[in-house]
Amino acid sequence: MSIYLPKNNTPLNIALVEPKIPPNIGAISRICACIGSPLYIVGEVTFSENHPKRKRAGLDYWDKVEKIYIDKIDDFFEETAQNFYLFSTKVGNSIFEVNFKQGDFLVFGSETTGLPKYLLKKYQAQSCRIPMIKNIRSLNLANSVGIAAYEALRQIHFT
Repeated sequence: MSIYLPKNNTPLNIALVEPKIPPNIGAISRICACIGSPLYIVGEVTFSENHPKRKRAGLDYWDKVEKIYIDKIDDFFEETAQNFYLFSTKVGNSIFEVNFKQGDFLVFGSETTGLPKYLLKKYQAQSCRIPMIKNIRSLNLANSVGIAAYEALRQIHFT
């Protein structure tokens, strides 16, 4: 199975693995619309696109975002090869140690469980975290996507 990769020259690609909270997806769709990024939704989705909280958070941006649904997580990673970075609080490399390039995939796990451990182990060199002080569990998913996307855009000189 071949995964559809956008043909246009997008600055970045945002991927969410099994997202769970509709308002986060709405807010992330707004980020994607603002930067011209497609939104990959990978694995099982447990809510409807018409969920009222997703619609409220995403306002009228949902239709301005190219959405690509991929059923199987492993298919997604096989197709994107070396062109992705996994984000997790459970890895050592800081986002500020990564050299992002145009077209990279920024991949985030679900709000409740993060990315599967086997992926973080398999792709250790392509995993990074957003620095935080100790004893804080995590940032909100939509905030994390915004921070990572704009750091990557800064590096690739997106205007």
